[in-house]
Amino acid sequence: MVIYKVVETSTVTEDILERILNEWVPQGWHFDSIQFVIRDASKRPSMAFLFFVREVREADHPLPPARSPDGSEG
Repeated sequence: MVIYKVVETSTVTEDILERILNEWVPQGWHFDSIQFVIRDASKRPSMAFLFFVREVREADHPLPPARSPDGSEG
């Protein structure tokens, strides 16, 4: 089973992105992708979302009960 980790940062600099990568990869997460949020008034990203994945056995990471769109379990 693949699980995902999303890390959000509002400080989008080379140093911060490197710190996030160097923090999560040694913990067994594999970098998957990055998404930048760009505002119309600036060419520089205002936020970034870094996505990581890792394989786990389902028994080691049970999923919580699924919720329907109205918020109830089901």
